[in-house]
Amino acid sequence: MIKFGTGGWRAVIGEDFICDNIRLVAQAIVKLAKEENKADKPIPIGYDRRFLSENAAKWVAEVLAENGITVWFMNRSAPTPLIMHTVKKNGLNYGIEITASHNPANYNGIKIFTSEGRDADLDTTGRLEEIIEATANVEYCNFADAVEAGKIIYLKSPFNAFLDDIIDLLDMQALRDRGLRVLFDTMHGSGSYPLQVIFHTARCTIDTINLNKDAYFGGMMPAPTEQTLAVLKDMVIKGDYDFGIAMDGDGDRLGIVDKTGRYINANEILCMLYYYLVKHKGWKGAVVRNLATTHMLDKIAESFGEKCYEVPVGFKYISSKIDEVDAVLGGESSGGLTVRGHIYGKDSVYAASLFSEMISVTGKTPAQLINALEEEYGHYDMVEDNLHFAPEYKQKIMDMVFTEKLVPDFGTEIERINYEDGCKVYFKNGDFVICRFSGTEPLLRIFAESNNKTTAAGYITAFKELLKI
Repeated sequence: MIKFGTGGWRAVIGEDFICDNIRLVAQAIVKLAKEENKADKPIPIGYDRRFLSENAAKWVAEVLAENGITVWFMNRSAPTPLIMHTVKKNGLNYGIEITASHNPANYNGIKIFTSEGRDADLDTTGRLEEIIEATANVEYCNFADAVEAGKIIYLKSPFNAFLDDIIDLLDMQALRDRGLRVLFDTMHGSGSYPLQVIFHTARCTIDTINLNKDAYFGGMMPAPTEQTLAVLKDMVIKGDYDFGIAMDGDGDRLGIVDKTGRYINANEILCMLYYYLVKHKGWKGAVVRNLATTHMLDKIAESFGEKCYEVPVGFKYISSKIDEVDAVLGGESSGGLTVRGHIYGKDSVYAASLFSEMISVTGKTPAQLINALEEEYGHYDMVEDNLHFAPEYKQKIMDMVFTEKLVPDFGTEIERINYEDGCKVYFKNGDFVICRFSGTEPLLRIFAESNNKTTAAGYITAFKELLKI
C-alpha cells in the first residue's frame, strides 16, 4: 500500500519504490489535477541525487505527458526548495520532487506540492491514496518522444529566479565586507550548486567536501547531525574556517559547525535567527515551532512581547500558522526552517545564507551568539532517541500510549499532557518529553528537553521502560 507521511511518500528501493508504483502515484496526481480542474498548467518535476531519482522523475513525467499535462523538467538535480519556489513564483498548481530527504540511502520517495508551493495537506494526500487504491490502468509515453513533441520541456535556467529572490532578501554588502571563509559539506546532495553561487556572488570563500554524487552518501545518513559531521568539524578546525555548513540530501535541512568544532544544532539555529531578525533587523512578529522543538523560542518571543505558536509535526502546519499570524520565522528541531516573505517550506539554501549574513553583521562566531542567548534565556538541552520495534508491536504501543494513556512516573510534577500529535508531557519546571511515531520511517521517536542532558535522558528512559522497548 502507498501511504503518505509528513514528508510525502517514502519507501525502500526495490521493495515498494519501484517503477509500477511510481507510475501509479503519477497517474493519481493526474486524476486529482483533473478532478480539481487544475490540469491546465505545467507541473515542474525535480529530483535529488539518490539512486533511481532521475529515472523516477522521468517515469512520472511520462505519465503526466501522456495524460495531457505539460511537464517542466529540471536540467540537473534540484533541491526541494527550488521546486516549491518554482510553483509559487509561476502561479502553478502542483510541483513534484523525487527524494527521500534525510532517510537512509536505501529509501527514495515523492514529495508533492500544491498551489503557492506548499506541502500537500492531509486532504490532498488522503485523496491521492483513495485514487491510488481505485486505479487499475496507467497511461504513459516515451520520454524522448514527449520531449520532441514539446510535452516535456527542459528548463534551461531553473535556478535563476530562485537565486535572485534569495539574494534580494540578503544584506549582500555585509557579506562582501566580512569576506567569510566557510567549509560546506554538501553531503552528496542537491543543494550544493545554489549555495555556492550565492557565496561566490557575495565574494566569500566557500570550499566544499562530499561534492560528488554518491548513492550511498559515503556510508552515512544524509542528515546534518552531530554524528554525521565529524569530518566537517575536524576540517573546519584544521582549516581555520569561520564555520562549517551542511545540508541534507535534498537541501531542506541545515547543520552548522563553529570554528571551534562545536556543533550548532537546529534548535540553536532557530533561536539565533529569530533573535537576529527581531533584535538586529527590527522585524516584528511571532515565531512558530512544532511540538518537538525547543521551548527557548517561547522565552525569546516573550522577551520581545511576541508569542511562540506550537503546531503538530509536519512543515505544512508551520507554514500555515506563519501565514495565519504573520510570524517572522518557523521551524523544527530536525533542521528545517523558513522565513516570512520566502517560500512556504523548508529551505536550507536561504537559511544558510541568512545565517552567514547574521555572522557577518554581528561580527560574532556562532558559539558566541548561542552562548549570549543562553546567558539571557537559560540553557536548554534536547535529547532524542529513535526506537525500532517489531511491526506487530506497534498496536500495543498505540494502545498503551493513546488508548490507555499510560505515562511513566517521571519523578517530576506534570503540568499537562497533549495528545494532538503523539504524547507530549509538559512539566511544571518547563521541561518536556514527547513520544510519537515517525511520519517518514518505521520508528518511534522520543524527544526530551531540560536544562541538562542527564535529566532529559532520564525522561526518555522512563518512557522506554514503560513501553518495554
